[in-house]
Amino acid sequence: MAVTDTSPPARSWYKRNEIAVTPWLFLAPAILFFLVYVLVPIYQSFSISLYNWDGLGEARYVGLENYVELFDDSAFEVSLWNNLKWLLLYLLAIPAGLFIALFLNQTVAGIRMYKSLFFFPFVISQVVVGLVFSWFYLPNEGLLNNIVTFFGFDPINVLGDPALATYGIIIAGLWPQTAYCMILYLTGLNAVDPEQVEAARLDGAKGWKMLWYVIIPQLKPATFIAFVVTIIGALRSFDLISIMTNGGPFGQTRVLSFYMFEKALSEYGFRMGYGAAIAVVLFLIMLCFIAYFLFSMWREEKEGR
Repeated sequence: MAVTDTSPPARSWYKRNEIAVTPWLFLAPAILFFLVYVLVPIYQSFSISLYNWDGLGEARYVGLENYVELFDDSAFEVSLWNNLKWLLLYLLAIPAGLFIALFLNQTVAGIRMYKSLFFFPFVISQVVVGLVFSWFYLPNEGLLNNIVTFFGFDPINVLGDPALATYGIIIAGLWPQTAYCMILYLTGLNAVDPEQVEAARLDGAKGWKMLWYVIIPQLKPATFIAFVVTIIGALRSFDLISIMTNGGPFGQTRVLSFYMFEKALSEYGFRMGYGAAIAVVLFLIMLCFIAYFLFSMWREEKEGR
């Protein structure tokens, strides 16, 4: 009698490794785009920063001369300090967004209308925000000076005063950034465990104690994203400055991203190597902050296990 072969049919390599390979197939397009549009430009920026190049002619290797020149550049120093101001004051959007989200998370009459009003700044472009606040700050016709003069004070030329212009632009930027943080916290509040809140109420926790010890610890993922996005937004601020002051008055509202554009691409620039050096400095500053928050998040998760 012939013996029949009952062994299972041979499977292909993909079928044997389907569970391990399939996720990488889905990730492959995103990894490819990240490689081509993020990692390669970062490498090119580092490379170009070592050359003296006008973008068209022959590039001349100068080593670290562009970085050495930054130390003696007063405009770079002003831009760096302005970026620090942006970074510190922009973080106010996070607690402001949290408290607005806590208010909008209540069940009161007309809450949908309030949500729409607070959400509105997030959906309009930075250009529109810049134009609106430029009109708001107008020395004579602006709403701000109409309010100021109504109370008997002298008009304030916010965007024309080197000491006030940067702060005026930052306030304009805080408007949509606060709305973005509010959306993050509204999403986070939907994931808050109601059982923990109820248990805390039974233990007598309320008000600030409830917020600090029960609500905020559960909002750590939203807070992390809010910090990262806000820091990146502060360091790469460009649109509002370009619309509202174009770096003036007297270059006192420049930040690193705007100064990089001036040096590399504006009609007075075409110093691609020097602009790339500024971009590298900005990238390293941003990388330090993001790495710190990622390390802090990883350490907290490790300790919580």
